[in-house]
Amino acid sequence: MLYQVDGALDVPYTKQAYLDMMVDFGYPVPAKLKTDEFWICDFLQRDMEKLGMGGVLWINEAGEYGKSGAKEYSGKAKGQKFGYLGHEIYLLPGQMLPEHRHIGGAGGFSPKMEAWHIRHGSVEFFGQYDSGSGETLISEMPESERPWGYGESWFKAKYVKKSKAGEVYKLADPESWHFQRAGKDGAIVTEYGTNHNHVEFSKPGMAFKCSAKK
Repeated sequence: MLYQVDGALDVPYTKQAYLDMMVDFGYPVPAKLKTDEFWICDFLQRDMEKLGMGGVLWINEAGEYGKSGAKEYSGKAKGQKFGYLGHEIYLLPGQMLPEHRHIGGAGGFSPKMEAWHIRHGSVEFFGQYDSGSGETLISEMPESERPWGYGESWFKAKYVKKSKAGEVYKLADPESWHFQRAGKDGAIVTEYGTNHNHVEFSKPGMAFKCSAKK
């Protein structure tokens, strides 16, 4: 069980479940994943088996040309902002992220754009728009296979794209609603993107937090 008797998410136990999955995949487990920089989250939904994630930010850089690093740059982009990230997403079998979008923020950055590289396992990507990458309608999926939240008033995604290890899928449009769900063996996904900034969830009451005791 991923939850303690008081309703709190059992963080050590759940982290070990992710680590066991990594070993099963033959994924190298760096020392960073033995620290608090490896985080997990159930978004306050108390349904970690179906909705949640583990992750680590390898880098989430934000700066200004000419004011970062050695500060020797004097080209045409001087004074402009830049940002980039490298992120690993860990999903247990059948587990999914909540539907969300990125809309920029107070730091002066544009909405986050991103792409996902499946390293191990398989993933279904869900999104608001058809990007012409082979997406099909969620409504055409067997009812038993439709994602958590489908049919609720807050749910926005309409399309799904199934992808396997080695494939890359990118966000269809800025500020569009999206999420992903792992296949039967779980998934390890590398995310490439612009600076990670404001995230907004479609379902009210969600947050980037773990459920505490009731």
